[in-house]
Amino acid sequence: MATSLVAYFSASGTTARVAETLARAASADLFEIAAADLDWTDRSSRSTKEMNDGANRPALAVDAPPLDDYDTIFVGFPIWWYVEPRIIDTFLESADFAGKTIVPFATSGGSGLGKAPERMASLTSDATVLPGKLLNGGPSDTTLRTWIENL
Repeated sequence: MATSLVAYFSASGTTARVAETLARAASADLFEIAAADLDWTDRSSRSTKEMNDGANRPALAVDAPPLDDYDTIFVGFPIWWYVEPRIIDTFLESADFAGKTIVPFATSGGSGLGKAPERMASLTSDATVLPGKLLNGGPSDTTLRTWIENL
């Protein structure tokens, strides 16, 4: 069994492709964090309303897998408004991450990870949250293995 999990949320498929490559490079299990109504360009969409309310927590479409067998959880997402989407907050608050290492990774059209690692650490006080990495452009297995080895 893998000791790492790649859990990701993808709005357009970009983060999903990176997550699949990362899971392969890390010999990790893969879990999709699913949600609906994601048109971030529509000011009345659920995703826009969520990002305007820091306390909002959308429901997970599927419960997170048990984390007992994992030491490291890579958590991937597109950057929205310079932070992680609220569905990531729901995921982090839905399970016990005590003693785990959380490694954020993100995709973005133009910004870095912003405050996401700090926010994620505040939601998982018993876990170690690493600074993470922006993974744009479809990184190769070799590039990802090198990153993983240097964590």
